[in-house]
Amino acid sequence: VRRPAPGIVLLHMLRRSHADWEVAASQLSDAGFAVLALDHRGSDQLGAYAIDVRAAKAFLRDRPEVIATRIGIAGASIGANLAVLDAADDPGVMSIALLSPGIDYKGLRTEAAMKKFGTRPALLIGSTKDPYAARSIRHLTTIGPGLREVRLTDSVAHGTVLLSREPEFITALVDWFKRTLL
Repeated sequence: VRRPAPGIVLLHMLRRSHADWEVAASQLSDAGFAVLALDHRGSDQLGAYAIDVRAAKAFLRDRPEVIATRIGIAGASIGANLAVLDAADDPGVMSIALLSPGIDYKGLRTEAAMKKFGTRPALLIGSTKDPYAARSIRHLTTIGPGLREVRLTDSVAHGTVLLSREPEFITALVDWFKRTLL
């Protein structure tokens, strides 16, 4: 295991928990990353969740085993929207992975954030059977000059459920962060 290592924050779907990321977090850790799967506070206060994302990054950056300037964020559903919104304002977030993002989820709009994210790379994962997420992915890939890699499945799944239905997406996440953070 490489130390210090890049850090990765994992953001779950609304009304779910960090446990949704358990297998992916384990594989990312095995690949040499410092991983923090965050639990949402349990309310629908999106501002609180955004504060928690910043606190999670600060926690990782303060750890001696983490390279403070090499942070990635992966988010699912609302966590995907929060990931791109946070990363847009933090140049230290080098890479993001978005599972079932939306253009607008409860007022969390991603278009301007993706543009501001700029040349940094983004992986977008979703299902063709999740029409809103699939349309959002197609649109978000056209925004900003950076690498936008897309992985779609025909499985009926949304957010972190994609990881259990399509285990190769976990491998894709590990590979993605190896290519963009190491």
